[in-house]
Amino acid sequence: MAARAITYPHRTWILDDGSREEMRDLAQRLDIGWITRSADWAGHARHAKAGNLNNALLATEGEFLLILDADQVPSPDILDRTLGYFDDEKMALVQTPQWFENVPDHDPLGSQAPLFYGPIQQSKDGWNSAFFCGSNAVIRREALMLLGVSRYVGEVEVGVHRALRTARTVVRSALRGLDEDDAVVRDALEAIEYEVGKARRRLGRGEALFDVTYRFQERVAVIRRRLVSADLVALQADLAVIAELEGIAADPDLDLATVDEDALRRMSQRDFSPLGAVDTVEALVRAVDVDRGDEAQAIMPMATISVTEDMATCMRLHGLGWHTAYHDEVLAVGLAPEDLQTMLTQRLRWAQGTIQVMLRENPLTQRGLNLAQRLMYFGTMWSYLAGFAALVYIGAPVLYLAFGVLPVQAFSADFFWRLIPFLVFNQLLFTVVANGRPTWRGQQYSLALFPVWIRSVTSAVGNVWLGRSLDFAVTPKTKQAQESLPWHLVKPQLWAMAILLGGAVVGVVRLAVGQAEPLATGINLFWVAFDLLIFSVIISAVRYRGFDPAVHGLPTPPRGSCDAPDRAEQVARIVHQHTDQTQGAS
Repeated sequence: MAARAITYPHRTWILDDGSREEMRDLAQRLDIGWITRSADWAGHARHAKAGNLNNALLATEGEFLLILDADQVPSPDILDRTLGYFDDEKMALVQTPQWFENVPDHDPLGSQAPLFYGPIQQSKDGWNSAFFCGSNAVIRREALMLLGVSRYVGEVEVGVHRALRTARTVVRSALRGLDEDDAVVRDALEAIEYEVGKARRRLGRGEALFDVTYRFQERVAVIRRRLVSADLVALQADLAVIAELEGIAADPDLDLATVDEDALRRMSQRDFSPLGAVDTVEALVRAVDVDRGDEAQAIMPMATISVTEDMATCMRLHGLGWHTAYHDEVLAVGLAPEDLQTMLTQRLRWAQGTIQVMLRENPLTQRGLNLAQRLMYFGTMWSYLAGFAALVYIGAPVLYLAFGVLPVQAFSADFFWRLIPFLVFNQLLFTVVANGRPTWRGQQYSLALFPVWIRSVTSAVGNVWLGRSLDFAVTPKTKQAQESLPWHLVKPQLWAMAILLGGAVVGVVRLAVGQAEPLATGINLFWVAFDLLIFSVIISAVRYRGFDPAVHGLPTPPRGSCDAPDRAEQVARIVHQHTDQTQGAS
């Protein structure tokens, strides 16, 4: 309803991945478009939210797309405030903040992220690196569709090049096994080797992939017919190998851009008969599915390499030379998790998706990105590796207090003359760039969620490198029922706090009996106290029982109700109030 009330002329669509009749009927009553997956998706990977958006891209029109998660209530002027950026013909995306109306002022779950939706995105914007955050963003359709087409062409081209390269190796292997008197067969195989080289040169000149592969297959078929009578006996021995390759090619999980490396290596190392080599060459080229029969649709503009489609898609847009912008003004409000378990599920998915992108498309090696963009993207991805650093950060003071082991070799005035200014200026920098926004909660959770960050890395590595399943979990927008406080969700943090406390007690005892140096012990005790202060956020998160709408003047909507006009009006009023408060800073 709020999206329909946006003042700029537009068409509103509900992308209902659940294909619910009640949602369709509601959309009809409100004169809102309703889109669900077509029959083409049956039996194919759905790719979660990315697939939902890709399906809608081919079913809608419009020069610009405003993407909103279902819980985000937009301000009526959201398009008036953002479309002006697209006067730049290279502008592909404008991202606005995500702000949540069901978060108390003390923000126990760290949902508002004022540091990210502020100095961090503003800084990225200055380097043309502000990225898509999945919602509250306006995107140019042309940029997305060109991205989809370019990725499709690139992936098919990679597959064809690899198939032709392996085909050449197979033919040369067959040539080495020929007797000197096999002149006819040798001429045929050399003709195929020439056709392989010719096809690769034509691809290098930018000729159409379909034309190149079709003509290559036609030429190979002609040569094959000449060899049939000369190689009937040896044919049977090679049919099993060909069947193996074609079985791999028919695998619905085979990625378009790659033919399995092990299979290609086995193909190139095997001794082939002449006719078997020709049949293998044909199978290799057929293995590259130009029609993308393993996918519901050939063109996939939104990236499907990760459980979070936003960062990968935006990085690819930057790689093609498109621009992005961050508009620092709250123009939509949404719903944040209201319990610890849901928050942890959400943060884990974000981290997993980011690590997947880093492992599959590392920005440091991506074409088209400038140095600043590479560093900006890699900095965001690298940050999730901090979970492992946290183990050292927690363990270092404990090691000294309990065993007298110093974490650094130099422990003198020279060391502190360097360390203390660094720490002071680091905090001053946070204060300056935050420009009055609270950053402490974000600093707390960057350390306190270290088990989540570690799990995200290990699970993403298992998914990308070992092929293990990585389930996509949609963040619930209602408070989950809890019979007792969920202390079990933060066992690693509780153990860390206990170890820190134990180390502090041992350190005090060692100091009292004269076994520890006072200055170093005092510094490490302060370090422990600071760590415990950071981890204290976990205690408040576990004890948090959810948001009370009445405290903030919001009526509680009836459960299961799709129509809540009074609440929509109240939320819209909050949007306008918050917008008025942030206009000056923006």
